[in-house]
Amino acid sequence: MSKRLSFMKSPKAIKPLFDFSQAMHQCGLERPLIELVLMRASQLNGCAYCMDMHSKDARAGGETEQRLYMLPGWREAPSIYSERESAALGWTEAVTRLGEHGVSDEIYDRARASFSEEELVSLTVTIGLINTWNRINVAFQTPAGSYKPAAQQAA
Repeated sequence: MSKRLSFMKSPKAIKPLFDFSQAMHQCGLERPLIELVLMRASQLNGCAYCMDMHSKDARAGGETEQRLYMLPGWREAPSIYSERESAALGWTEAVTRLGEHGVSDEIYDRARASFSEEELVSLTVTIGLINTWNRINVAFQTPAGSYKPAAQQAA
């Protein structure tokens, strides 16, 4: 990977994203669910930096190795993820990969069955934010591997 500019040297542009990220973790959704969503979107977008970060944060928060390894195949592992987690992962994939037809009614209905209106809005905003971070890190080829998770607080 070639060395590209460090977007962290542009604090005016990046600070609002950091503030937004901090608020996202206080949106009322359970932390393990958020970490799965952040990890899955990062996998879909090929963002190695964010995959490294969110796998470490998830493990620091008590997530199991098995559930992290199985994440790309969550549909084939219904006993590993709850219905709420599966609905969130389906929603994550649909919102991340917005095609020409948007998000199907089937995926929306499954998400609405598991999330209140406020929760689904929070989930969708969280997905939008991680997609933004993924695009920034992929565009500037942020190197993966050096991230260290902060001490986890009780969720």
